[in-house]
Amino acid sequence: MINETMKDAEMRMKKSIEALKNEFNRMRSGRAHPGILDPVMVPYYGNDTPLSQVASITVEDARTLAVSPYEKNLVPVIEKAIIGANLGLNPATAGTTIRVPLPPLNEERRREMVKVVRNEAENARVAIRNIRRDANNAFKDALKAKKINEDDERQGQDKVQKLTDKIIQEVETLLASKEKDLMEV
Repeated sequence: MINETMKDAEMRMKKSIEALKNEFNRMRSGRAHPGILDPVMVPYYGNDTPLSQVASITVEDARTLAVSPYEKNLVPVIEKAIIGANLGLNPATAGTTIRVPLPPLNEERRREMVKVVRNEAENARVAIRNIRRDANNAFKDALKAKKINEDDERQGQDKVQKLTDKIIQEVETLLASKEKDLMEV
């Protein structure tokens, strides 16, 4: 009972960490990263399709992404979709390749990004604490149902707390790393 609850809590907490990493990858620092274009949806045969499914996205240099559509007729459509995604990017077309230069971040924009990153980290912490609460409630329910004794409940709560502390420390490490990354000039 305790082991099952612990495994479930650990799995859910790790998913929270993965979600946080994905959010951090979407936020751009000064360097080009294909994940920056993840929110771009391209109208393709009547459906909104993620850009990564209709084109290859590569890093050309530290501040430029190159987008190569799989079909030539998609070049203007992709260009319009990138502009319409409100990412602050201005693509430039050269034949069948769309180059997306990333403007350098100014100090004010960097500070705004740090605030957003901190907010995302706090959301992850809240999610992790909610998972801890769910696990503790499962222990209490098992105690009421007499599936475990009080010592097992206390032991389970201690294990969940240690796991929570470890995962929240991981969030703090990710946050510090992303803040440092954003503030680098």
